[in-house]
Amino acid sequence: MKIRLFTIPNCITLLNLLCGIGSIVSSLVYNDLQLAFLFVVASAVFDFCDGFAARLLKQYSEVGVQLDSLADMVSFGVAPAVAMSVLCGAMPSAFGLNEMWSEALCYAPLIIAALSALRLAKFNIDDTQREEFEGLPTPASAILCLSMAALCERYSLVVDVEWLVLISVMVAALLVCPIKMFSFKFHEWGFGDRTNIVRYGFLIVSCLLICLVKLYAIPAIIVLYIVISTVRWMFAKRGNKQ
Repeated sequence: MKIRLFTIPNCITLLNLLCGIGSIVSSLVYNDLQLAFLFVVASAVFDFCDGFAARLLKQYSEVGVQLDSLADMVSFGVAPAVAMSVLCGAMPSAFGLNEMWSEALCYAPLIIAALSALRLAKFNIDDTQREEFEGLPTPASAILCLSMAALCERYSLVVDVEWLVLISVMVAALLVCPIKMFSFKFHEWGFGDRTNIVRYGFLIVSCLLICLVKLYAIPAIIVLYIVISTVRWMFAKRGNKQ
C-alpha cells in the first residue's frame, strides 16, 4: 500500500507543528512569551485549516490522524507547559520560598504536557467526541496559558508562583475531566440545531470582548467557554436524571 506523506492537509499540519516548535524556542531561548503566544495562535489556525482542507479535498488518511495528534501534542501540550514554567521562574513567591523551592515549583506546569498527552490519546479512540468534547480541548488550554503569559510579560503583571502552579494544575485537570464542552463544528448554519444558538452567541460575545479589552479578552473568552460548557453539562445531566 502506497502511503502519501505530503498531501495538502499533512503539510498544513506540519505548519502547526513548526509553529509549536517556534513557540517553545521563543519561550526557552528568547524568553519572549508574547511571540510564543502568537506562534500558538498560528498553530490553532493551522489546526483548524488542516481538518477543513482534508474534508474539502477528501484527503483523509491514517497518517494525517497520527500526524495531527503529534503536532497538537507539541503545539498545545508542550508549548503551554514550557511557557508557564518560564513564567513561574520570573515570578516571586507569595510565601517567601527560598530559591531551591521556587525553582522546584517551576516544574509543576509540566503536568499540562502530561495530561495533554492523555487527552489527545483518549480523543483518538473515543467516538463520542465527534459532536462535542469531553474535557477542555488542548488548543483552548494552550491559548489560555499562553495568553496569560503574554499579558504578564507585556503589562509587567506580577502573579505569585503559587497561583501560577494552581492555575496550571486546574488547566491540566480540565483536560481530562468528564465535562462535555461544545465544539464549533457546524453541521448546519441555521438555528434548528440548538447548539448553534450557543455557538453564535459565544462568538458574538467573544468579538465584543476583543473589541473592548483586546488582549485581556483572550483568557476571559476561554474561561467563559469553560463556564458555559459546564453549565450546559450540569443541566443536561439533571435532565437525564429526570
